[in-house]
Amino acid sequence: MTPAEFLSSDIADAAQDLRAKDEPFAFATIVRTVGLTAAKPGAKALLSSDGTLVRGWLGGGCTRGAVKRAAVQALRDGRPQLVSVAPEDLLAEKGVAAGDQVDGTRFARNSCPSRGTVDIFIEPCLPAPQLVVLGASPVAKALSELAPLFHWSVTAEPQKDKPHKKRFIVVATQGQGDLDALKTALGAGPGYVAFVGSRRKYAALAKKLADTGLDHSAIDSVHAPAGLKLGAITPEEIALSILAQLVQERRANAIQTDA
Repeated sequence: MTPAEFLSSDIADAAQDLRAKDEPFAFATIVRTVGLTAAKPGAKALLSSDGTLVRGWLGGGCTRGAVKRAAVQALRDGRPQLVSVAPEDLLAEKGVAAGDQVDGTRFARNSCPSRGTVDIFIEPCLPAPQLVVLGASPVAKALSELAPLFHWSVTAEPQKDKPHKKRFIVVATQGQGDLDALKTALGAGPGYVAFVGSRRKYAALAKKLADTGLDHSAIDSVHAPAGLKLGAITPEEIALSILAQLVQERRANAIQTDA
């Protein structure tokens, strides 16, 4: 549990329900206020995936739109957001406008008569990404055992009823139904696909995939060979190199944002 959950049984219960359903959500906490504001520092709320308030309270409608946008953005990027809602003239005094982001704070306009300033921290809570491991090879088994330790939800087939979960597919059939597994992976819809095998082997399979009418851009998007170049030899080492590449891809947006 996060600190926000300990302070409200209603918020904690609602969060547990959403977790059980594999639904993304966000916590919002007012961390600072200036002037007249309805809610004060420490007020908390639980927000759904579309930014709708599920539990808790953050004051009146002055902050509602900004909080909703920030929650959606936080869940999209997988990164916390700090939003400062202030009157337009105060934003101008700071040399910023609504929508600007400076030093990690995104600014929004408060058009309410109270003319208060409210700073809200948005904390996204995302379901574990879905890792589909196709195959029964030693590498597939090692990857399936290792990935849950790093908070991946491992399955043997794509789950199409979880559109909000990031999906990564690793084809680790290693000669046992490679072509069919690749068809399954590419037919599962948008997502990351990697193939355990040499570049030359995948090139030969890619020609066969093209002959079946699969889109060339989808075929070319497959990461082959799977894994970072760690000099891996054993199935466990190869699984580690693949998982390292998956973590790199999973965190890519955060790395780009920090750059």
